[in-house]
Amino acid sequence: MNKKNNIFKLLGPGIIVAATGIGAGDLIAAAVSGAQYGYALLWAAVLGGILKYVLYEGVSRYQLITEDSLLSGWKKQLHPGVSWYFVGYLVIWSFIVAGALMAACGLAAHALIPVLSVIQWGVIHSLLALFIVFLGKYKLVEKLMRVFIALMFVVTITSAILISPDITQIFKGIFIPQIPENSVKFILGVIGGVGGSVTLLSYGYWIREKKWSGKSYLKKSRLDLGIAYSLTAIFGVAIMVIAAGVKPEVIQGSQMVVGMADEMEAVTGNVGRWIFLIGFWGAVFSSMIGVWQGIPYLFADFYSQYKKTVIKKYTETKAYKYYLLYLAVPPVILLFASKPVWLVVIYAVSGSFFMPFLAITLLLLNNKFKWLKEEINSKITNGLLLLSLMVFLYLLVVEIINKF
Repeated sequence: MNKKNNIFKLLGPGIIVAATGIGAGDLIAAAVSGAQYGYALLWAAVLGGILKYVLYEGVSRYQLITEDSLLSGWKKQLHPGVSWYFVGYLVIWSFIVAGALMAACGLAAHALIPVLSVIQWGVIHSLLALFIVFLGKYKLVEKLMRVFIALMFVVTITSAILISPDITQIFKGIFIPQIPENSVKFILGVIGGVGGSVTLLSYGYWIREKKWSGKSYLKKSRLDLGIAYSLTAIFGVAIMVIAAGVKPEVIQGSQMVVGMADEMEAVTGNVGRWIFLIGFWGAVFSSMIGVWQGIPYLFADFYSQYKKTVIKKYTETKAYKYYLLYLAVPPVILLFASKPVWLVVIYAVSGSFFMPFLAITLLLLNNKFKWLKEEINSKITNGLLLLSLMVFLYLLVVEIINKF
């Protein structure tokens, strides 16, 4: 029993990472690529998981070695203006992303149970997530995320198996990279969509909740993140396989999800449709819970630095609670724009601004021997961070050009 408990404790933060990082944007990006190019771009989902793992590992390593949060590191080791830039971005990003998550949850629930509107379902999900996080805090969220990640994993794998995919071609698509004509933007969309954006920073606070501190926890953290991003990559591959198998007529926006569900019904019967829609709902609602629980840590940390106070339990501070309310209530107004798909698009664009910023700061902070000693970035890590920087900068430029 003790071994089992230890394993669950080890995997806790990673489970939240995986469940939070798999959202509507990731699902749609992977589905569009699968519908357009079949199995040819499966390798992009795997590469995306690797790049996001490197970023998460960098955040975790900095905190475990220095016993300081990355936000604090930006202020102390770089410049106070970096933290002010980030918190300004965070307030804007949070408002947009919260509205997008409400819209995504509303769309998912409406597809399952159309008795309520997208707006009504969005509000209900936001308030439910608020209730879960406010009362249950980290421990309850971790337990729920185990259920959600199991649900999503079983649902996506089952859906993929139901369409009888070509296993040989799947392995070829994963291990033999192909770049079909006009596929670069789809490749980058899959890489960028896997595994979250600003929520990367929440991992430092989640491992603090688990009382992981010091160099001795590096191995646990790396294993934890490795499992999390293995699950994330498998999920991305499975969604692409499903889209390649059912080839929905609608290949853009949220309507593609409903289109895939309808095609699943044609291929596997009504059970297949319900299985797929339940998996989509689980993906977007678990993302909402993870954001509602994880993002207020960032504001609470910044506020404690501004006030020069030491915080032992962030979830008990007024700054955390007020920011949680800010996520759950004011963005409801965005739902009345009656353009839930537009909100998901803006969500993706706003997230693209953060990834290059994070890659740069990890290159600056984690290569300093005086801060990380022998745990500074390896040449491989630096190479992958530079690759991440180039990929996400390109993604940012493409997103801005295409959407604005």
